[in-house]
Amino acid sequence: MIEFSRLELLVGHEGIDKLKNSHVIIFGIGDISQIAYLYLSENKNYEIVAFTIDKEYIKEDTFLGLPVVAFENLEEKFSQNEYKLFIPLSYTKINKLREQKFLEAKEKGYKLISYIHPKANVASNVKIGENCFIFEDNTIQPFVTIEDNCILWSGNHIGHHSTIKSNCFIASHVVISGGCEIGENTFIGVNATLRDHIKIGKSNVIGAGALILNDTEDNKVYMANPTEASKVPSNRLRGI
Repeated sequence: MIEFSRLELLVGHEGIDKLKNSHVIIFGIGDISQIAYLYLSENKNYEIVAFTIDKEYIKEDTFLGLPVVAFENLEEKFSQNEYKLFIPLSYTKINKLREQKFLEAKEKGYKLISYIHPKANVASNVKIGENCFIFEDNTIQPFVTIEDNCILWSGNHIGHHSTIKSNCFIASHVVISGGCEIGENTFIGVNATLRDHIKIGKSNVIGAGALILNDTEDNKVYMANPTEASKVPSNRLRGI
């Protein structure tokens, strides 16, 4: 029932029968693609049939026992009417690479799936776009909108009435308070905290542990102060 409710979030009740036994091709052969393969393989509604990457990067014919196909010629072997794509790429170039491949897949005529881990806590009226990858232990409160092509790693809190625009990457244990808007192509690092009702600009990089209390400008980097080493060496500490 948990997985079923998440499918309803993504495709609606009428689309569930169409989604069952979907044949899926995963873009990429890196760590995130390997995680995506594991998660999707555990879901009976998906059958992973192949991996795809750009032709120049193909070094082996198979990955995890499945064929690796050149993305440039994908439609010659896998029809857009029978197969769907999933593109779980990282935040390279402030998410621009994932955005590029998402748009190229759409131009080829492929539909893209989204995946919500069954241990994510997602309110029933949350709106989620295409090619989103939502990991375990995310809490996504009511009236949240997550647009296309976003990745939410594990353990985040997304407050009510917030909007995450397309092509964002939210790392682990981020707190986005209620009523926030996260601009396109933004990266938010581990343990960052955003106060309520603020607007994050486009293509921001918000570093690990940052505390954001006000609106941010486009194309900016916001970093927290790193912890410095003590002048006292560890072998001179008492009680440890």
